[in-house]
Amino acid sequence: MNNRKLGNSTYLISSIGLGCWQFSRNHGLVGSFWGEMDESTITAVIQESLQGGVNWFDTAEVYGNGMSEQMLSASLQHLNEKKEDVVIATKWNPVLRFANSIEKTFCDREKNLSPYPVTLLQVHSPASLSSVESQMQHMAGLVRNGRIECIGVSNFSLPRMRKTHEVLQANRLALTSNQMRFNLLDRSIEFNGVLDYARQNKITIIAYSPLAQGLLTGRFHEQSGLIRKRSGFRKYLPAFQARSLGRISPLITVLREIAEEHKLTSAQIALRWVIQFHGETVVAIQGASTAKQAQLNAAVMDFELTAKELEVLDNTSRMVSRIP
Repeated sequence: MNNRKLGNSTYLISSIGLGCWQFSRNHGLVGSFWGEMDESTITAVIQESLQGGVNWFDTAEVYGNGMSEQMLSASLQHLNEKKEDVVIATKWNPVLRFANSIEKTFCDREKNLSPYPVTLLQVHSPASLSSVESQMQHMAGLVRNGRIECIGVSNFSLPRMRKTHEVLQANRLALTSNQMRFNLLDRSIEFNGVLDYARQNKITIIAYSPLAQGLLTGRFHEQSGLIRKRSGFRKYLPAFQARSLGRISPLITVLREIAEEHKLTSAQIALRWVIQFHGETVVAIQGASTAKQAQLNAAVMDFELTAKELEVLDNTSRMVSRIP
């Protein structure tokens, strides 16, 4: 059950993938979010992930202006990982660009990730100067030329997702994935039609932010004032303010109780819910900045939540998120 088909493709991916934004090594505006990680730590994170059964990695052009891609490839080579044993997903940045830059910039993706091929190329966001039709025609060209195998998108609404799939079908292809925010505190894909359409058309939902930027780990509830000590933008978000933390505390309590039963962490329980509640349609990417974190993430594939535990989490999530 831990290996799932990637969309309509023949590729099997682990239900947990490794997000690689943190490998940006402080390069560029987007890459500076995580700060510096040395090469040995990056390699240790990837090695621990592989040993735990993770076989796919999600990176992007904007992650350190390609640095994340370079570090991923370098570490996989250092570990002597075979090309056929891993699946690489990366993303084209559409912001202030036209669709013809998809092919123009793809040589950089190939160079950065060499010798590992790009299996899944994704449109990173809906923000582009060109239409879905134009973007997908260029993506289809990369498939026809054998440079990629699968086409994905990220943060595409139901209408845009449907249009994308229809354009690809006209080219005798299919949309493989849609990368969306999904966790116990953000379940919008369940109610806006995205999840239903994905299930009906065998499109994989790649859930990002499965721990709600760390809220579901419970550490911001256990350590009063922790958020004020953190750098970055999270301390200013409404979700991390005292009132919001209090509102979701019943869910944190349930996560902690279930974690104690399994002798695991609250984060592992929250992550397991993401990949189990909707069956094989949803997989998740979770980052890791230490080998220990990578080990804990991969271990989520080694246990199951009971039907009763899934029900309690579902009900409590609905209560604190004000879902009917």
